[in-house]
Amino acid sequence: MKMPEDPSGKTAKETIYLWCFDLTNLSHTWQFMVLTSLTFIFYLVYGYMQELIFKLEGFEPFGWYLTLVQFAYYTLFGVAELQVKEDKQRKIPIRMYLLLAFLTVATMGLSNTSVGYLNYPTQVIFKCCKLIPVLIGGILIQGKKFSAIDITACLCMSIGLILFTLADSAVMPNFNTYGVVLISLALCADGAIGNVQEKTLKQYGASNGEMVLYSYSIGFLYILFGLVLSGGLLPAFYFCQEHPVETYGYAVIFSVTGYLGLYIVLTLVKSFGALVAVTVTTCRKAVTIVLSFIFFTKPFTFQYLWSGLVVVLGIYLNLYSKNKNSWDAAMLGFMHKYGLMKRRRTLEPENIV
Repeated sequence: MKMPEDPSGKTAKETIYLWCFDLTNLSHTWQFMVLTSLTFIFYLVYGYMQELIFKLEGFEPFGWYLTLVQFAYYTLFGVAELQVKEDKQRKIPIRMYLLLAFLTVATMGLSNTSVGYLNYPTQVIFKCCKLIPVLIGGILIQGKKFSAIDITACLCMSIGLILFTLADSAVMPNFNTYGVVLISLALCADGAIGNVQEKTLKQYGASNGEMVLYSYSIGFLYILFGLVLSGGLLPAFYFCQEHPVETYGYAVIFSVTGYLGLYIVLTLVKSFGALVAVTVTTCRKAVTIVLSFIFFTKPFTFQYLWSGLVVVLGIYLNLYSKNKNSWDAAMLGFMHKYGLMKRRRTLEPENIV
C-alpha cells in the first residue's frame, strides 16, 4: 500500500489503529511484534478452548449448538462495534448476506462439529489446505488454468493430508471417517467464502464490522431453525444446563478470542501483507498442534511430523506462485549481498580502450 507524502517530501507513516489503540508511532518492528504476539495469544487460547470444550464427556454431538452460541456472541460484538461508528447504514443487500451467512454457517459449523469426531491436530492440518477446493473449483466451475507450481502445491497438500489422516487412523482407536467428511465440507465452504467476501466488500464498499454483524446474525437464525427442525436444540440446551461452566463459560472465552484474533489478522494483512500474515498464522497453527499434544494426552507418531511438513511445503509453494517475481528478486538480492552468487562483470563501451 502506497503511503502519502508529507510536505517535507518524506513518506508519511500509515495510520494503524487496533480498536482504540494507536500503533502508528511504534517502529515497524514493534508493530509486527505486537500484532504477531496478539495473534498467537488469542488464537492459541481459541484453539485450546475449542478442544477443551469437546473433551467434556457427552458433548461430541453438540457441535452445532456450540456454533449457535458462538454466532450469538459474534452478533453481540458486531452490534457493539457498529454503535461506536458514525456510518450505521447497511451497504450490502440482504440477498448477498443470505449467501454469505450460509457459507459462514457451513464453514464454522462443520468445522466445530468435526472436532467431536477428529483428532484435533488433524482438524488443524485440514484447515491449512484451503487451496485444494479453490483450485479444483476454479478448474471445474470457471475453467481457470493454473501454473505447474500451483498444481504441485495442491498435490503436496493432498499427499500431506492423506498421510496425516492415515497416521491418525493408525494410532487413534476412535478414528471416525465422519469427522473427515465434515472438515472436508467445511474446507470447501471456506474456499468459497473468501472469494465471495472479497468481491462483495469491493463491490459495495462495506466495512468488516457490517459484514460480521449481518453474516453472523443471519447465520444464527439459520442454525437455530436447523436445530429446531432436527430436534437437536433441547437435548443440547439441557446438556449445557447441567455443565454451564464447561459449556457457556468456556464458549465466552472461545468466542471472544476468536473474534479478537480475526481482527488482529486483518490488521496484520493490511499492514504487512498476506505473505507475512500467512507465515504468522501457519506458525501459530504449528504451535497449536504441538500444544494439543502437550495439554491433551493422545498418541503420537513421527508420520504426523513429516506429513505436516509436506503440507507446509504446499502452502509456501502456493505463496511463491503468487509472489514469484518479488521472491525471485529478493532471493537474488540476498545471494548477491552475502556473496553466494558472483556478479557478472560486463565491460561498458566507454571502458574499452
